[in-house]
Amino acid sequence: MTTANSYGAFETAWCPGCGNFSIRTAVVAALTELGLPPHKVVFSSGIGQAAKAPHYIRVNVFNGLHGRSLPAATGIKLANPELTVLAESGDGCSYGEGGNHFLATVRRNIDITAIVHDNQIYGLTKGQASPTTPKGQKTKTQPHGAPSAAFNPLAVAVTMDAGFVARGFSGDIEHLTGLIVAAVRHPGFSLIDVLQPCVSFNKVNTYAWYKERCYRLGEEHDPTDRQAALARAMEFGERIPLGVLWKSDRPAFGPLPPTPLAVQEPDKAALADILAGYA
Repeated sequence: MTTANSYGAFETAWCPGCGNFSIRTAVVAALTELGLPPHKVVFSSGIGQAAKAPHYIRVNVFNGLHGRSLPAATGIKLANPELTVLAESGDGCSYGEGGNHFLATVRRNIDITAIVHDNQIYGLTKGQASPTTPKGQKTKTQPHGAPSAAFNPLAVAVTMDAGFVARGFSGDIEHLTGLIVAAVRHPGFSLIDVLQPCVSFNKVNTYAWYKERCYRLGEEHDPTDRQAALARAMEFGERIPLGVLWKSDRPAFGPLPPTPLAVQEPDKAALADILAGYA
């Protein structure tokens, strides 16, 4: 029987009060609710404080290069479709260095779940603007304000017909847990952009700032209505919606080749012939 204890307890390297702790709690709760044994789960991550999250859960982990969590997750899922595959990293890693991979994964609609810790700052490298930092917001390396408009990952994912698009908040663990469960169960690419305060380097988007603005989407929102989903994805500022913005019935990208690599048997005779050619 899978319990929260199945995923272990680890000492972390995060700052006290970091939103990453709450996200880890929600991830473990979701995996437990899904009844997934650790050996059936694979996390792929990149570089950064958020990308360390899978290190603190007893599951299979591929820790790759900065911005490269999604292509690795794609390869793992195609090689062994029986595994539950999640990519977990930060906004800089996922939308900056990994922006091209983000677009490719949405387009393919691979059956994986991406959990993005979106703290609107680069935390590991001490506080410069990230792709989701609002234009004009001052940071340690942009004292006159971030010069570029913020990237909107949810609007892009909705526009490109991703399988599942949601926004969560690390200050609402119960709600975030439900989003992760729903994302993993949905076929196709699932994106959960998690608003996650960086208590050390982002003094604007704090827990108090988010709690004043965030609200849960109710039954009045239809996640199969593209225009409604796009409108909610564009809503950020005085009001910030949490929940499932969009769900698509677009088929997930199938395994290639037809026989997944994980269950293929090697042709030992062919290998012997190849080796003989080097004799």
